[in-house]
Amino acid sequence: MPRYSTLLTLFAAISAWLGLALPALAHPHVFVTSRTEILYDASGAVKALRHRWSFDEAYSAYMVQGLDKNGDGKITPDELTELAKVNMESLPDVGFFTIAKANGKVQEFGTPGEASLAYENKILTLTYTLPLKTPATANRSFGIEVGDPTYFVAFEIGEEADAVATRDAPKGCIVRIMRPPKLDAATQQRLAQEDITATPDMSAYQVTTRALVACP
Repeated sequence: MPRYSTLLTLFAAISAWLGLALPALAHPHVFVTSRTEILYDASGAVKALRHRWSFDEAYSAYMVQGLDKNGDGKITPDELTELAKVNMESLPDVGFFTIAKANGKVQEFGTPGEASLAYENKILTLTYTLPLKTPATANRSFGIEVGDPTYFVAFEIGEEADAVATRDAPKGCIVRIMRPPKLDAATQQRLAQEDITATPDMSAYQVTTRALVACP
């Protein structure tokens, strides 16, 4: 599966840059808590998404090994600059784990920017702006889907009510978040027994989160 192979390339590339061996992890291999802000322009069109993705503690610790260059016991944004660059160069190959639709029509993305990594409270967080190729006037609805349908990376939207929010949206717009149901115990156990070389069939499961902005 091309998408799965690309994901392997992404994490292998990061690990190679760090000089680390990619571990054989159970499925899914990385857990991400996602928060997104949908940005509108002055005309009321959606111009970009502002993603903030926080990696799980174990993977965060793995990724920052050897990055404390000055030995002060802290990982600063400057020390994470090259790692952020690796992430941003690889994410287009997996569609930024994001689908955006304006009035039901899939939108294309432009070149992402304003990317940065921060390591705080043992959690590594990637923040970046993902512009739409053309601002989208969604006079009925604008929707996003965030996640990895192969479940190589397990995305979970933050529990807070504004985990998906808008900025400068037209008056009266409301956001509805539709989180996927939790996988049953048997499925979780089966996935936990899969190694990194396996590509489980997740077609029967909804593992991505959807959010819809409806405007009057």
